Amino acid sequence: MQDNIVSEFNAYRSKMNEKLLADNNKIIKRIFNLDTNAFSEGALPKKTKELLGLGNSMVLRCDDCVRYHLEACFKLNCSKEEVVEALSISLLIGGTIVIPHLRRAYEYWEALENSI
Repeated sequence: MQDNIVSEFNAYRSKMNEKLLADNNKIIKRIFNLDTNAFSEGALPKKTKELLGLGNSMVLRCDDCVRYHLEACFKLNCSKEEVVEALSISLLIGGTIVIPHLRRAYEYWEALENSI
């Protein structure tokens, strides 16, 4: 199962994003555009922004968002140590309720490492 976790997540995300955007809803399209632009290079490097996105997603307990930002961090060559440090701060801020999401984040990071 772990070998497919990355490909299954990306396939589902792509399929559903296509459906969402196909309805041509102005608000949905603007939110997607805002998200894309917010994570582009700026005063903060993209890597920093993705680590911030990861941390916020953990505290908000959004597993899809955590996976998305973990993969972005992985593609930006974040080290496991950088990711774990970001996750540990999220755990501190979010409290013990974040622990199940921390487990799933570790599982997904391992799947990313094994996908190379």
